[in-house]
Amino acid sequence: MTRVKNITASDAFAMTKKGALFVDVREEGEIARKAFDVPEIMVIPLGRFESRFREIPQNRKVIVVCRSGNRSETAAALLMNRGYRNVANLQQGIIGWEREGLPIKGKPKKNILSLLVRMFRKES
Repeated sequence: MTRVKNITASDAFAMTKKGALFVDVREEGEIARKAFDVPEIMVIPLGRFESRFREIPQNRKVIVVCRSGNRSETAAALLMNRGYRNVANLQQGIIGWEREGLPIKGKPKKNILSLLVRMFRKES
């Protein structure tokens, strides 16, 4: 089995500033809820990765990402086995990315406290 290079969220963020391409292997619904806010990203869900990986340029640094780092590690290994050399896996995925305070986009979460405050104001 090919050994995949795992990188931290902060290292991945720095690499995006230098032109690295993110490849997100999550499903569309997951991405709609929370997405990486980076300059360049391709979305190829893992279930379709085998048939679509050739869309990824071989001459770019590629960081494969997912929710926790597991699916992306599988996809990164597939790329390396197919001849891609500049491939890394984002360890801890978007979970670690968000934990480090790096940019994300998506639907804002409803704040329970603000909902309760509005409810009590209406009753007054």
